[in-house]
Amino acid sequence: MARTRRALISVYDKRGIVDLARELVALGWELVSTGGTATALQEAGLPALGVEEYTGFPEMLDGRVKTLHPRVHGGILFRRDLPAHEASLEAHGIVPIDMVVVNLYPFEATAARPGITDAEAIEQIDIGGPSMVRSAAKNHRDVYVLVNPDHYAEVVAHLRGEGDDGPALRRRLASEAFARTCAYDGAIARYLAPPDGGLFPEHHIGVHVKVTDLRYGENPHQAAAVYRQPQPVGPSVAAARLVHGAKQLSYNNYLDADAALQLVLDFQQPTVGVIKHCNPCGASTAADLETAFEQARDGDPESAFGGIVALNRPVTLEVARRIARKGSFFEVIVAPAFVPEAVEHIATAVKWGKNVRLLEVGELAPPGAGAVAMRTISGGLLAQEADQAIHSGVLRCVSRRKPTPAEAADLEFAWRVVKHVRSNAIVFVRDATLVGVGAGQMSRVGSVRIAAAAAGDRAQGAVMGSDAFFPFPDGVETAAAAGVTAVIQPGGSRRDGEVIEAGNGLKMAMLLTGMRHFRH
Repeated sequence: MARTRRALISVYDKRGIVDLARELVALGWELVSTGGTATALQEAGLPALGVEEYTGFPEMLDGRVKTLHPRVHGGILFRRDLPAHEASLEAHGIVPIDMVVVNLYPFEATAARPGITDAEAIEQIDIGGPSMVRSAAKNHRDVYVLVNPDHYAEVVAHLRGEGDDGPALRRRLASEAFARTCAYDGAIARYLAPPDGGLFPEHHIGVHVKVTDLRYGENPHQAAAVYRQPQPVGPSVAAARLVHGAKQLSYNNYLDADAALQLVLDFQQPTVGVIKHCNPCGASTAADLETAFEQARDGDPESAFGGIVALNRPVTLEVARRIARKGSFFEVIVAPAFVPEAVEHIATAVKWGKNVRLLEVGELAPPGAGAVAMRTISGGLLAQEADQAIHSGVLRCVSRRKPTPAEAADLEFAWRVVKHVRSNAIVFVRDATLVGVGAGQMSRVGSVRIAAAAAGDRAQGAVMGSDAFFPFPDGVETAAAAGVTAVIQPGGSRRDGEVIEAGNGLKMAMLLTGMRHFRH
């Protein structure tokens, strides 16, 4: 005679739980439940036995202790293939539990609320839930563990004799269960970490939540997916709201969209950045966003075609009209918000408008102090403090000629933009608009030549920004020959004196920042 199968159900998120329980009862399962879950099932007319009746021990300590009992964990951890386990259960009056359906107290959401107290956050640290989940996941050869309501229907179909085979399904559910408790514990560890614990703790706690699979990676033969951090970390393209565009974002779209967003985060004035292959090909600051967009686009309209745009102000209908003009084309547009009329205009005014992805990232603010940037390498991670600084705080003029007010404003703009260009990085700027870029070259003078060629006649009267020092005078000499009148760079070369003298001989103004911005 087949024994009765039993499910222990204790959920904070009650989505779909009544339907699951009803299906289990119809299949002959008994239900054991706790607190509010038991009430919800009983109110639905389902025969759920309260856990205190099942254990013979009342809930205590304001609910902190209710499932931490041998009848619960013995029933879950019992190995069906060991006679000694069978005898122990019989001796102590314990019955097997064949399914555990648990989701956890909302610690992450509670801890993320503004103004939350330690006492409130700590009270949302679930103890019994993770303990039951881990017990069931450990014993997954015989026990189903469900931590995600999205899998309820799949398990019911399996129990009816449809779908995946039992061992494979239970193992997959166990893996998800341990991943969930890992993420949960990680969130708690991050919350409890002392503020002076340093940027780089002994153990990196880096659980992320999958957003979606991508069509492919950098190239079609590479599989890819995008993940987001479980806690809000400020504006992020991984967590952005897609307000328009059915076409899936690609791996490269995400990289470029993030590069564009990081660029405009460094500016307070209305600013627009256009990114191509993770480098700015257009950037501009102006009194209004409409002008900033047009100047950014026109900085290199050929490269801007098919690029990714970020704006640091909400997109209005007037801005949308500039974006969606004939002859333009953009893959992704990132902004704090889009007014409905702007979305409608972009979607309908140009042919590509139906496919362009509009990403709304919310209020813009740079990451807080202590933000860490990470990159993967083979077999590990590199971690560094995020590059949030602009310069050392004092711009030192080392040339005989001081920059004019117009040059000084362009030099400041150039320095903020060059930070976002791949090294060796050179930018030419005129009238707070990027007009030439040299990126990713093995020699710095090579980047200067590329920026000069891109700028053409617009190099006349432009300024130049360099992310690191000039090792030789040839960089400033090449820029001066193209028409550049002022330079901003970190300094620090053994040949700084020669570089400065070369600039003086060419009547160039030169500022040193005392801080470099390599971006590999």
